[in-house]
Formats: sequence, structure tokens, C-alpha cells
Amino acid sequence: MRTGTTPARLHAGAIQASKWLFPLVRATGSLARQKPLGAVSAALILLLVLMGALGPFLAPYDPTELGVTKKYAKPTWGDNLLGADRLGRDVLSRIIYGARVSLIVGVASAAAGTLVGAVMGLLGGYMGGKTDALLQRIVDIVMAYPVLILGLALMAALPRNLNTVILAIAIPMIPYGARVVRASAMVIKETQYVEAATALGCSDLRIVWRHIAPGCIAPYTVVATSLIGVAILSEAALGFLGLSVPPPTPTWGEMLANAYTELSFAPHLSVPPGVAITLAVFAFNMIGDALRDLLDPRLRGRAQ
Repeated sequence: MRTGTTPARLHAGAIQASKWLFPLVRATGSLARQKPLGAVSAALILLLVLMGALGPFLAPYDPTELGVTKKYAKPTWGDNLLGADRLGRDVLSRIIYGARVSLIVGVASAAAGTLVGAVMGLLGGYMGGKTDALLQRIVDIVMAYPVLILGLALMAALPRNLNTVILAIAIPMIPYGARVVRASAMVIKETQYVEAATALGCSDLRIVWRHIAPGCIAPYTVVATSLIGVAILSEAALGFLGLSVPPPTPTWGEMLANAYTELSFAPHLSVPPGVAITLAVFAFNMIGDALRDLLDPRLRGRAQ
């Protein structure tokens, strides 16, 4: 039979936990003090994550379950908190499950697009010359394609699924990451410590990875976080046009499109998806603004 954990091990475990917990607590407290809207946005994002992760446990019904006797049911406290749609499907359950699609598309497309753009920006900003000119022309070409037009083209050429939606939204995100990181890289490469690394014979790859990339993390984090809200709004727009994840998977944009056609006799169906999209986009935009103020020394401590 095993003996209990020794006090030394408990003490060591507490020290290890404190290394992760204390910075998180300090960051949360600093965010709440300096940016109250940022703290509210963080709470909304946490709620969105919980809805996406715990959807099967939080949803009162199966989001695809049909209930002919409950068609266009009004919101009631006991049975359908947000009502039911034209097929008798519970609106609250579909909102909860739709959060998973919005969160996956938003985070994946913003991360993928800005990461590719960040690599292009690092290479262009450090190398300069013809390499920078070529990469910037590629960025200009990508910027010429709006997300909805690109979504139409990709949905026509590729299978209509979650991966295609992520790809369609991620590609227009590339220029944002490229422009922000390139500007930071061009400034950092002129600093003395980069010149010293070059004089010591460090390779270009080591200079970019060890000396330039860390200085670009703060602006990259801000732009990537802010673009998650843009990606969620873009997915909702594609869903409204019928170009997002195909049914029966619930999405907020598809719910809003169905509610629009029934606005005259079932206006209550348009409110939940509209509010969900608005709050999600608001939360990620505000958290990006709060991160900018916290990570930029020139803005840190400025009044709300």
C-alpha cells in the first residue's frame, strides 16, 4: 500500500503551480483594473469556450431533433427558453452548438492566416530587396479578393465542409499578419543587438528566430486576437448566404438566414443568433484592444 504524498512533494508541487497561477492572476487583475471592458470581454470569451466545449452537457435538447408539434414555439421558461424554429428544433440548443462552429472557425482561420502572414512578414522585413518586393506583391494579390468572393469560389471548387470554410476565411487574413509583423521586423533589424549578432556571424535563420521574432509577438498577438472576431463575423456572413458548414450542423449565420425569411410572423427567431454574433465579435474586438494597451508600454496605464 502506497504512503501519502510527503510534505516536500506537496511543497514542490505548490511551487510549480504558483509559477503558472500567479502570473495568470496578476494578468487578470491588471486587465480588470485597467480595462474593465477587457475583463467583461474575457468573461464572454470564457462563456463562448464553455458553450463550445460542453455543448452536449449544456444543451437541453439535440439541436437536430425535430418536433412538429412545437413549430415556431414562443420562448417559454419551462420548455423552450428561446423558442423553436420552423422544424420544431430548440433554438437554445442550436445556439449552444453553433458556438462550437464559430469558435473553431474563428480561432483556426485567424491563427492559420495570420501565422502564414507573420512568416512572410518576418522574411520580407528582414531580407528586404527583391524578396520583400515579391512577398508584398503576393500580399497585394491576396488583399484583392474579399472573403465572400473567395468563399464563393472555394465552395464551388471544393467540398462544402468545415475545412473549406476555414480555408476561405484564413486566406484573406494573411495580409493583416504580414503587414503588422513586417513593420515590426523592419524596426527591430536596425537595433544594435541585431547588428551585434550579425557581426558575430550568426546565421540569418538564427537572427530571425532568436532576435527578431520575439519582438514581433506582441503586435502579432493583438492583430490575431482581433481578427478572431472578424473571422466569426465572416463565417456568419457565409452561413447567411448558405455557404458555411452544410446542414444539419447548426451555425449562427444559417439560423439568422432562416429567421430572416420568417421575420414577419416569427420575429423571436432572429434575436438569439443576432445577439450571439454581436456579443462574440464584440468580445474578441475588445480583448484585442485591451491586449494592445497592456502589451504596449506607451499605452500601459493610460486611463480607460
